[in-house]
Amino acid sequence: MDLRAISMGLAFALMWSSAFSSARIVVAHAPPLGISALRFLIAGTVAVTIARALGQSFRLTTAQAKATVIFGICQNALYLGLFFVAMQRIEASLAAIIASTMPLLVALASFAIFGERLRPLGIAGLTAGFAGVAVIMASRLQGGGVDLTGIGFCLVGVLALTFATLSVRGATSGGNVLMVVGLQMLVGTAVLLPASALLETWSIDATPAFVAAFAYTIIVPGLVATITWFLLVRRIGAVKAATFHFLNPFFGVAIASLLLGERLRAWDAVGVLVIMAGILAVQLSRQPATLPTRS
Repeated sequence: MDLRAISMGLAFALMWSSAFSSARIVVAHAPPLGISALRFLIAGTVAVTIARALGQSFRLTTAQAKATVIFGICQNALYLGLFFVAMQRIEASLAAIIASTMPLLVALASFAIFGERLRPLGIAGLTAGFAGVAVIMASRLQGGGVDLTGIGFCLVGVLALTFATLSVRGATSGGNVLMVVGLQMLVGTAVLLPASALLETWSIDATPAFVAAFAYTIIVPGLVATITWFLLVRRIGAVKAATFHFLNPFFGVAIASLLLGERLRAWDAVGVLVIMAGILAVQLSRQPATLPTRS
């Protein structure tokens, strides 16, 4: 893995982790599904416009088009839509911790569904990762004040993100990366907008904090992080790229503490470290073994 790939991975992890704190600010001032639909409409339109200016085509391969629709529904409509709803009920740090289990779920699904061999290091990593989540959940539930409905929304969302991640290769094959990014965001708008019209009353409190957080959410986690992820996957492959997810629990909790003043509990810190170790172990176990060279 070269220096450029490492820089891209670190930047992606930081941007992705920051989304929970900015989203927490956004949903305090606007309906979560509706504002998510508007976010994807703006970001998707910008991405498609730039893609066309760069000469990228609307024409996708059949496999690429199917994967783009799946990715748009699963990541944008279900994962991000449900997380936006959940963060009206739970802290950004807890949402980030739940979302960070995605690499563990991908590895588990690859083993259970696709028959991918899991090495002892991977098994240990899965055990540690889920144990870390259990430690945090037990601490939060014992302390009280945790909304179980919000947690439920996050769990459904992270399962959808897991499915989306398993389909990401199909969405990036065939080029047109920026066009694919824009189109999958517009798919999210198409799903979330009717849902918002049926379930929500539109009322936005356009404070300076909301405007700044909304703009940041569109540009940084929305456009820049997504493009960075697709390019990273194309550069080093999905398995190696997913290694950087081990940083998300730390970044997510740290940013929520610094930006929102969320209290960092002792058991949270323990659980985050265990989850990080588990994710790293799982991803390292999935790296292809290198054969020794003969001199």
